[in-house]
Amino acid sequence: MNILVCDDDKAIVDAIGIYLENEGYKILKSFNGEEAIEVIRDHEVHLIIMDIMMPKMDGIRATMKIREENNIPLIMLSAKSEDSDKILGLNLGADDYITKPFNPLELIARVKSQLRRYTTFGSLETRSNVYQTGGLMIDDERRTVTIDGKEVHLTPVQYKILKLLTANAGRVFSIEEIYEKIWNEKSFSPENTVTVHIRKIREKIEINPKEPKYLKVVWGVGYKVEKI
Repeated sequence: MNILVCDDDKAIVDAIGIYLENEGYKILKSFNGEEAIEVIRDHEVHLIIMDIMMPKMDGIRATMKIREENNIPLIMLSAKSEDSDKILGLNLGADDYITKPFNPLELIARVKSQLRRYTTFGSLETRSNVYQTGGLMIDDERRTVTIDGKEVHLTPVQYKILKLLTANAGRVFSIEEIYEKIWNEKSFSPENTVTVHIRKIREKIEINPKEPKYLKVVWGVGYKVEKI
């Protein structure tokens, strides 16, 4: 699992990183709130450890911004121990709060507790009717598609194609396979039909459709959704 550690003190970030890497976690690092938000947009993050006092964008404002788009577990980290700071952080959406200096074993225990709670009760990834790779998420129960927390609107056929590929992320489907599974019939010339729909989907889910992050062509074989 990926844990983002955000603190303007590089020594603290490195120290926390060492503790958590020893537990088998992958660490992503940032040194202010703006950098943290950029990391979340570009990577799959399962938990955030966020300092409060930082330059450019502090942890309070960053937490507010993050909570507008997703529910990643977030532990606030601060040298302040007053109850008012703790209450403010929790009211803004933090899941837990730990003060500096901290016991590494206590931090690890809190991280594991939040991840366990998230994957057991709150993570959409644990539901069989939700398909996710990176920031692309399909909730088949609600029939919604989101990219980095922002909903995109697809036609029914586009939705079916994207769901097929995302549910089987990493697997390459030929054009013929896609056509037969979506239209439930054989076709002698499905290239144009499938290609047009793929192009339309890319225009809606990709930042740069010409250099797609998710929906990719495997030349001479077919299409796939990248497993991230």
